[in-house]
Amino acid sequence: MTTVVELDVPAEHLGFAQTFDRVPTFEFLISGLIGGGPPLVYVTGPDWEQIESALESDPSADIVASVDDASDGRWVVRLEFNQGIQTFQRIVSEHDGAILEASGADGRWSLKLLFHERADVSECHAAFDEEDFGVRVTRVSPMDDSPDSQTPLTKTQYETIVKAHELGYFDVPRQVTLEELASELDISHQALSERLRRSHSALVSAELSNRIAPTGLDS
Repeated sequence: MTTVVELDVPAEHLGFAQTFDRVPTFEFLISGLIGGGPPLVYVTGPDWEQIESALESDPSADIVASVDDASDGRWVVRLEFNQGIQTFQRIVSEHDGAILEASGADGRWSLKLLFHERADVSECHAAFDEEDFGVRVTRVSPMDDSPDSQTPLTKTQYETIVKAHELGYFDVPRQVTLEELASELDISHQALSERLRRSHSALVSAELSNRIAPTGLDS
């Protein structure tokens, strides 16, 4: 049974601890932790100069690219995370899990994880304890394996994401290339690339709007 686990982790164990200390009103939403490259991070705070200065001095992440202007009070920065989140991601991946969402405020991270087997949840939690992450589980709930249950993805997109996860495409480092995954799915390299981008865009849009609703379509 597919299981969704929601949990909190203190920032000092994952990242941004120094940024929270310097900018107490700092908040963030991460887009793309399921991917292999540096994710986009949507941040809020008093102003961009304070946020940028805090991030640049924070050893838990390195700024890859940034946008220093935002009309809606949020700024976008692409970050390369260091040991804390990398270790956390590795543990999740080793237990056949995936990070669906990550956000943070008031010195804590809030994450939503997906596991395909309930037994992996307990084993992953034990691994978190061994690494002293200070994890606090806030909710554990089963999720219908139907792609229409709690996902904005179409049936084909859902099946593609599941296959990519099973073969290790989202692992760090990746266990399968885009070309190998395309061959496994019997579609072209270009078609797979576009499908993954559409899937990722759908997941990000759902998170940013704080609403997940099925499309009921296929593509």
